[in-house]
Amino acid sequence: MTGTAFALAAALIAHSAIAATPAQSIPDDSDAAGEILEAQPDADDRMTIGVAIHGEGPYQFLIDTGSQNTVLSTALARSLGLRTGPSTKVISLAGVDEAETARIDSIDVGQRTFYDLTVPLLQDRHIGADGILGTDSLQHQRVVLDFDRNTIQIGDPHDFDRNGSYEITVRARKRSGQLIVTQAMIDGIRTSVVIDTGSSSTIGNRALERAMREHKKGTGMLTSVTGQTLPINFGLAQKLKLDSLEVTNVLIAFADAPAFKALDLERRPAIFLGMRELRAFRRVAIDFTTRKILFDLPG
Repeated sequence: MTGTAFALAAALIAHSAIAATPAQSIPDDSDAAGEILEAQPDADDRMTIGVAIHGEGPYQFLIDTGSQNTVLSTALARSLGLRTGPSTKVISLAGVDEAETARIDSIDVGQRTFYDLTVPLLQDRHIGADGILGTDSLQHQRVVLDFDRNTIQIGDPHDFDRNGSYEITVRARKRSGQLIVTQAMIDGIRTSVVIDTGSSSTIGNRALERAMREHKKGTGMLTSVTGQTLPINFGLAQKLKLDSLEVTNVLIAFADAPAFKALDLERRPAIFLGMRELRAFRRVAIDFTTRKILFDLPG
């Protein structure tokens, strides 16, 4: 076995109709730089884009800012005739497993090409796509998710307007390739937040659940990209506050997810903020170079 991969894409078996509601404002125009790519929503309302591997494709890859590693489905690896390499440990939201790896010489995302990636191989039925584009391919980029236009922009942060006319800018810290907001508050509880575009819903750790003990709303199951499942308890937070940004009615699935421990986030309240909450905004930009997360509120 060699190395450790970190893949956090996940979906919940149980869903809620409660709507997340950010504060209202009038947004400005979109960023003036960065290639615009058409996105496709998957069954769990996450965003996928078409990529090419070794010049072939397009293949639908999930954009996952919560995953450290780009991932390939086993079916696509077979179709491309890739040789499997040493196994690696994969840490997901629902558990730890081992997976074979393969080497990709090149992957084209629009006009950008990333070279020489060693990727874990996971079952496509668990990924929900042909693969996952993780932060190993996005580290020096700004990724803009435009939910109004259903597009994704990926580009060099220096080519964009500094804050791109966004209404709210939140600073984050970087740990193991992830951007973590450490000054967030959930119902008055200081909470660390990871922006996770690969998860359909927001996942909270047990430390936050204990602090929110009066907010329980039900139970369900979490399914991860490894196919593992994990029991969860639902809770409803009245307010999430990120700097000057406020989101109300935040549904949180609490679980003993190994990913929290891997990021040293298991002892204090923390969440992976998923697509259900992120889609409450017009645009969200994740800038890995400047360690900023930018938001446009709906009009």
